[in-house]
Amino acid sequence: MTETPTKANSANIIDALPPPEMALACETAGTLKAGRDALALIVLGLLAGAFIAFGAIFMTVVLTGAGDLPWGVARLLAGLVFSLGLILVIVGGAELFTGDSLMIVACASRRITLGALLRAWSLVYVGNIVGAVGTAALVFLAGEHGFAGGAVGKTALAIASVKAALPTIQLFFLAVLCNVLVCLAVWMSFGARSVTDKVMVIVPPIAAFVAAGFEHSVANLYLLPFGLAIKAWAGPEFWGAIGQTAAAYPDLTASGVLHNIIVTTLGNLIGGSLMVGGVYWLVYLRRRV
Repeated sequence: MTETPTKANSANIIDALPPPEMALACETAGTLKAGRDALALIVLGLLAGAFIAFGAIFMTVVLTGAGDLPWGVARLLAGLVFSLGLILVIVGGAELFTGDSLMIVACASRRITLGALLRAWSLVYVGNIVGAVGTAALVFLAGEHGFAGGAVGKTALAIASVKAALPTIQLFFLAVLCNVLVCLAVWMSFGARSVTDKVMVIVPPIAAFVAAGFEHSVANLYLLPFGLAIKAWAGPEFWGAIGQTAAAYPDLTASGVLHNIIVTTLGNLIGGSLMVGGVYWLVYLRRRV
């Protein structure tokens, strides 16, 4: 005779973790991250910087020649392929500064100290910088900007130039909104029980933030240096192929790049830690403290 599932044992066949258990998983993950040694955090951060850069490379190639598509459709395609970056981070195993904003949950629960939180964030961010900027250097040296008769490089220049020209207030709020979606993707991945689950919950929020034009600091650590490298060091044959000169991109400067990175980093931190991690801690975990 087949046993009829009861309310208690039927919960065991639910595939995904419910939100209260996701909160506990997030808290535990933050505690484990803070306990890693400095070298591990930097190397895992380096991997994440490179992984996000791979997503940005994919996005740049897909946007090249997509001008005939409606703007929204082109942005949707860009977002779908950019999702590769966070998929590699979550499934492959790496530490991304923006996603690690959720470590605030472990800190608020007093599982880690503020000092341990800031140490982890700082080391991961250093790794992200090295990974993303290093990938930009490798891609430039590989001559990616010359592909499709220079069209890939022209697309990269256009992306970087627009980002470097964004005013501070607009840039800040675009960054806040971006990391709300990124951290929601990471948050939902805590409830996933399989690789397929993880991929399915990562793609929609990441595609949404790219399609909407929000700003991600680690992605920009690839996109902006890559654009700046093209402007500074691309040969005359490249400029001849695209029919432009470096003067066509006056906003793409070292100071513009630095401004973008600083503002997006602050906006990402607030969006992820307070508007996602802080809110879910308040709802599910505050009574445990």
